[in-house]
Amino acid sequence: MWTYLLSKFLSGFIKNGALRVVFPDGKEQQYGPDCKNPISIKIHSRSLPRKLFLNPELILGEAYMDGSLTVANDDLYGLLELLINNQALQRPSWFSRKVTLYRQFHRYFAQHNPLTIARNNVAHHYDLSKDFYRLFLDDDMQYSCAYFVGPDDSLETAQKNKKNHIAAKLMLEPGHHVLDIGCGWGGLGLHLVKEHGAHVTGVTLSCEQHNVALERAEKLQTSARAEFRLQDYREVTETFDRIVSVGMFEHVGIPHYSEFFSKLHGSLADDGIALLHFIGRADGPSATNPWIAKYIFPGGYSPALSEVMAAAERSGLYVTDVEVLRLHYAETLKAWRDRFEQKIDEVRKIYDERFCRMWRFYLVVSELAFRQNGHVVFQVQLAKKQDAVPLTRDYLVPSQPQDRYSRRAA
Repeated sequence: MWTYLLSKFLSGFIKNGALRVVFPDGKEQQYGPDCKNPISIKIHSRSLPRKLFLNPELILGEAYMDGSLTVANDDLYGLLELLINNQALQRPSWFSRKVTLYRQFHRYFAQHNPLTIARNNVAHHYDLSKDFYRLFLDDDMQYSCAYFVGPDDSLETAQKNKKNHIAAKLMLEPGHHVLDIGCGWGGLGLHLVKEHGAHVTGVTLSCEQHNVALERAEKLQTSARAEFRLQDYREVTETFDRIVSVGMFEHVGIPHYSEFFSKLHGSLADDGIALLHFIGRADGPSATNPWIAKYIFPGGYSPALSEVMAAAERSGLYVTDVEVLRLHYAETLKAWRDRFEQKIDEVRKIYDERFCRMWRFYLVVSELAFRQNGHVVFQVQLAKKQDAVPLTRDYLVPSQPQDRYSRRAA
C-alpha cells in the first residue's frame, strides 16, 4: 500500500525533469516528462516508502545517511535540485498547511535557548574536531558567508572581502573596544586587531572554538588586545564602542529576540555601532527543516527580516543600514562542498561514512536553499543615535566588480 501511495504522490509531484525509482521489490517506475535524463534512486528498505510518504523532509536525509536510499552516481545535488524545483511548483495541500502551522507554533518551544540548552546546542555542531573544519574552510577558518566581489575570487579572497566589508560598516578606529558575539575560531576578531588596531573581546559557547582562538591569539602575539571568553553573550557586563555578530543570531531563538536586542542596547556605547550578519528568509516566516534541526543545528532558525525588525524597534536602537547578500552564501557553500569532497578520505579518518554522508547532504541542501529556496544573508547595522554613521554609504570603500557582479550582484 505504501509503495502505491508514494508512487501516486510522485506522479503528481514531479512536473519538471524526471525521477526514476527502483523500489525494494525490484520494480522500477519513472516520473516526470524528461525521459532522457532521469535522476535515479534505489530504495533498499521495505519500510522506507511508508516513512518517506509520511515525513519526507526528515526521512529523505536519514535514508541517504544510513544507505537505505542511494542515488545513481551519488548525484545527490541533482536529486535535491530536482525535488526543490518541483516543490516550488506545488500548491500547498490542506495537510501541508497544517504541518507548516504546527511547526511554526512548535518552534517557540524548540528555540527556547536558556544558557544550559544553548551550550548543548552549540556543542552539537561547533565542538566537532577543528581538524575536520580545517579540511574545507579557508585558511582563516571563517565559517560564515563570504563576500565575492568578482567572479574569480577564491574562497580566501572572498572571506577577506567579508571581514573588510564588516570592518568598514563598523567604522573602526584604533583603540575601539569591540565585542564579537559568537567569535568562532577568532578569525574576525584577530583581523580587527591586526588590521584596524581594535581591542576585541570575543565570546563563544564552543569549547573547541575557544581553545583555537586562544592559541591563535597567543601565536600571533595579539593576546593583549584580543580576549576570547567561553561565555554566553547574556553574561557580558562591559560597554563597547562596537559590537559585531556573524553567524550567531540564527542560534538566539525567536523567544529571545527581545532579550538579545535589549542586551545589544545595554552593551553599546552611546555613539556606538553594531552589525549583525545572519542567515534569513526572503519569503517570510517559516520553520526550520526537521532534518537540519535534528542533525545539524538543534534550536536554530533562520528568520525573516520582519521577525527581527520588531524586536530591534522595541530595543530603542536605530536600524541605520540593511544589506541583503543573496547568492554569496551559495558560492561559499559550493566552495566548501568542493573542498569537502576533495578531502573526503581524510574526513573518513576522523569520523565514519555515515557522518560523511550527513555532511554531504547538509552542504548540498544548504547551497540549494540559497540558490533555489529563498535563503539570503542579512547585514543589519544598528546604533543608538541616528547620526552615529554618515547619511550616505559613501564611507564604504567602493569595490570594482566585474559586470555580472555590478549589474546583478550575488
